[in-house]
Amino acid sequence: MDATDVGGVHVKYLHHCRRQLWLFARGIRPEHLSERVRLGEAVHETSYDRYREVDLGSAKLDHLDGELWVHEVKSSRHPTAADEAQAMHYCLRLTELGVEARGAVLHYRPTRRTIRIPFDDEHRTAASRDVATVIDVVSTASSPPRLERAACKGCSFIDYCWTE
Repeated sequence: MDATDVGGVHVKYLHHCRRQLWLFARGIRPEHLSERVRLGEAVHETSYDRYREVDLGSAKLDHLDGELWVHEVKSSRHPTAADEAQAMHYCLRLTELGVEARGAVLHYRPTRRTIRIPFDDEHRTAASRDVATVIDVVSTASSPPRLERAACKGCSFIDYCWTE
């Protein structure tokens, strides 16, 4: 895997669970079995349906507006570091392609809350570091350790990690 293969989901999983990232990178994809994932897909399909996704190859962002702000629709109620890192990754990818993204707007549909995050030098550095860390994690021969079980609530990979 090289830097151009790293997508937003890789970065989100890096910040959520490194084992989840490692499994995802190896093609293990039980997301279709998850009720939360199906809810997220439904929210995505019914929110901002007049906009088109922007396909960056290994990454797909929900929307890029005319002022070069990345928009991401989230089905969760609360912002997470993983959400921000994923959005900043999209900004980094766009700038690498010659589109100077100004930042990201995260839309949390259940609470109708939006968060605007400018893409600055600090976020650029963190996003670049995330790409390198993703590559390091997925290149290891064995999976990272699992998280504490409470952190796995709702995870579509729970059966893989917790079936003895």
